[in-house]
Amino acid sequence: MPKLAALTTTQWDDHLVALLAKTRLFFWIFLGVLVGSSVLDLQPRAQGIVTSAFIIALLVQIGIWGSVLIRAIMANYEKAVGSERPGELATLNLIAFVGRIAVWSLVVLLALDNLGINITALVAGLGIGGVAVALAVQNILGDLFASLSIVLDKPFVIGDFLIVGDLMGAVEHIGLKTTRVRSLSGEQLVFSNADLLTSRIRNYGRMYERRVVFKIGVTYETPREKLKRIPGIIREIIQGRENTRFDRSHFQEYGAYSLNFETVYYVLSPDYAVYMDIQQDIYFELHERLEQEGVEFAYPTQKLFLEGTGQAL
Repeated sequence: MPKLAALTTTQWDDHLVALLAKTRLFFWIFLGVLVGSSVLDLQPRAQGIVTSAFIIALLVQIGIWGSVLIRAIMANYEKAVGSERPGELATLNLIAFVGRIAVWSLVVLLALDNLGINITALVAGLGIGGVAVALAVQNILGDLFASLSIVLDKPFVIGDFLIVGDLMGAVEHIGLKTTRVRSLSGEQLVFSNADLLTSRIRNYGRMYERRVVFKIGVTYETPREKLKRIPGIIREIIQGRENTRFDRSHFQEYGAYSLNFETVYYVLSPDYAVYMDIQQDIYFELHERLEQEGVEFAYPTQKLFLEGTGQAL
């Protein structure tokens, strides 16, 4: 059986084999007693005792199966992620522990009910106690469920570069209560998981390409024919670079002291250093080409015309 399960790609048959391997001897004994009692003419009281004993044995066995299944699922997940995301493993291990407690609590309640004990008051007391505990630790529970949301939904993972408000840095650790981020200046930023998920997060780790917009301004004295050539010059420069995709370049506006051109292109890499290298090369070549064309870059200037003289100062 285990050898056949190992040949398949799915994990569920492996889990089934593990469950069968953990079927206890007492369960088979009580099952045999129940089957045997069905062919005997037992008194109703004796038959009831046998049935109740088997049900309790079945409930205990179900508790064992539930615990084994939870452990098996966790083992597969740990094998898949290895030690790369210890924060996720810590969160899921805690959830698995809570799950096992829930399974065994349900087993105990059903066993008591099968023995004829009125568990209504007990369940009500547990409910009230649970509400009291939840109110006392609601902030911790909020962070815990936020941690679970981060692990399952994965809005970010360890290594992603985040901007949260005016703070930024790379994710170092995702814990049960907090997420730790290493800022560009070196210090560690600690965010509450609940607060982090209610914030607007900009995740640069999911960026596959970078959109770049830049503007240049030339002087008003630039001849019209040279103005018309500027978008084509910019297009040639950008298309001559690797890892770029040209989008557009246009004469955008008449500025206060310059004729402004706006250009948009994409860097086909999320790496900031690659973007800066490409942008620098574009600026250097653009400066050289416009210098060859005799086009001057504009800078803040002001002309004062004196009435009657026709002269500008």
